[in-house]
Order: sequence, then C-alpha cells, then structure tokens
Amino acid sequence: MSHRVGRTRWRRFAAVLVPSVAACAALGIAMAQGALAASFLISGKRFQVTADTFTVRGLSIYSMVDVTKDHELVPVTVTGARHATIDNLCQSVLVDVPMLGEYTLRLTGGRQRPVEASNMFIDAPITSAEQANFRDLDIGIAQGAITKGPINPGDRKSRFFDPSGFGQQATSVVLTDVDVTAVAVSAATFNVPGLSAKVEQGSHECP
Repeated sequence: MSHRVGRTRWRRFAAVLVPSVAACAALGIAMAQGALAASFLISGKRFQVTADTFTVRGLSIYSMVDVTKDHELVPVTVTGARHATIDNLCQSVLVDVPMLGEYTLRLTGGRQRPVEASNMFIDAPITSAEQANFRDLDIGIAQGAITKGPINPGDRKSRFFDPSGFGQQATSVVLTDVDVTAVAVSAATFNVPGLSAKVEQGSHECP
C-alpha cells in the first residue's frame, strides 16, 4: 500500500516539477539562439539570482511595470546590458509541491569560465551589490534618451514606459557580491559554461 502511495506522490511531484525544468531548459535554448521574445507576461513568481561579479559594457537602468498572466501589475527596475560577463552565477526558485511541501530548483554555472550574455535585461524589485564601480555614469537622464545601454523593445512599446521618466546609464560597471530578487530575465544570447540544475527538498536558495 505504501509503495503505491509513494509512486502516486512521485508522479504528482514529477507533474509539478517536470514542466518547470522543461521551461527552464527551453528558456536557456531560446536565449542561446537569440529567439526569446522581446516582451512576455511574467508568472509573478520571484526568484533569486546571485553572482560573485557582474561586469557590464553598455548599462541602462530604468523603471517599468511588468504584467502577470493574471493581469497583476509588478513594479520593477530594469537593468539592461549590451554585453555582460558573470562569474559564479546561481539562480534558485522555490516550488510548493502539493502533498510534498517545498522544493528548490537551483541552476548554477560560470565557475571555471564566466557566463556571457548580450542584450540582457533583468526585471527586479530588489537589487543589491557589495560594491559598484561605474564608468561614465549619467544619473537622471530621461529614459527615452538612454543610449549607452539597451532598452528592451517590448518595454519601449509598453504603456508603462515613460520617455521622460528617471533613468541612469553608464559606459560600464563592475558589481561584486550581487544579490537580485527578480521576476524576469531575458537575453538575446546567454552562454553558460558548466551549467548544473538540481532539485532539492526544502529551501536551498542561492547563498
């Protein structure tokens, strides 16, 4: 009897997590091929992204409001990078599995060689770093006048994008000990050496 229950729980567990893992794999393939859509409805689920260093050439920072599939509005700060290198990348998301409790889907990469991305956009309610070293920084530039870094084409067409709104840009920046609580990440290309994906019971978010 217990064996049957165990099999039933595993099937339910797989039914919940396999689509999530498949979605992450599909996202990675789409990023690598530069096929990811410019804009999309977000799930609204927050996930954690950490890195030892995050180096950007061509930086843009502007405000935006993302929209979930359930039409909820999520205010975020968008960090755009024409080109980025990331050392020791970690991404984690908590998944509540019915009858089994909380599990963590965790992806890591870039330990031996850095992750590289182009036209990358991070939509995040919370972003922090131990140190930030900017070059040719402009604070207070109108969002519609940003030229040093990219603006997501989907954001530019959004009714929430204010061309006269507050923005920042820089020729480059190096961030250390980065910790981001994000709701969406997109990129034209995203190359991850040493990619590893694990599912663990309980909370095992990125350090």
